[in-house]
Amino acid sequence: MSTGSEEAGAGPVEIVLKLATSLDGAIALANGDSQWITGEESRRAVHRMRAEAQLILTGAGTVRADDPRLTARDVDAFNGPQPDCAILSSSGDLASDARLLEERRRVMLFSAESPTSVPEGVQSITVEGDVNARPRFEQVIESLRERGYTRILIEAGARVATSALASGLVTRIEWFRAPIVLGGDAKPVFADLRLERLDAAPRFTRIDVRPCGADTHETYRRETA
Repeated sequence: MSTGSEEAGAGPVEIVLKLATSLDGAIALANGDSQWITGEESRRAVHRMRAEAQLILTGAGTVRADDPRLTARDVDAFNGPQPDCAILSSSGDLASDARLLEERRRVMLFSAESPTSVPEGVQSITVEGDVNARPRFEQVIESLRERGYTRILIEAGARVATSALASGLVTRIEWFRAPIVLGGDAKPVFADLRLERLDAAPRFTRIDVRPCGADTHETYRRETA
């Protein structure tokens, strides 16, 4: 549901982090195989979340690995427009044939360095880099807020999900867990947070849990001081 505008001061931003994992918190096998960890009911629920979002935020690594469309499909009474997209990239690279570019919607590419080339129709936005030379998450969100986006859904890999958590800006987590175990060699849902104290860990309160087909759907709200 694309209703972003260029108006500054758009108000507070609701940032929802969607996770789909095994019981042990893995998002893919060691060889990258990840389709599908969760079931059809969970995927339908995610499409409904997309229909309610103004923008979907993902990472260039997810685009390269999965080539997702990131559209709302099979949702009752939803006729679009599709949510806009923001892609975080270290290098600024984005394949011109990525499937998410097929929709009529705004696509923004955030990078810490000016890319050498950008696919036609994609808006390139350069922001400050973090210690790993990746786009600083806080600046990306501020840039999106200034453009009028207040309902953002994150569907991304471990690096972007971890950057989002570390920023303290995620307001809600929607976690879909499949009843399978992938083991210690699988790819975890989060990267290193480099915490040195337990009281520095991001904290959330579970506000709902319900079955979603064979999966479990949990909703968490960020704890505030």
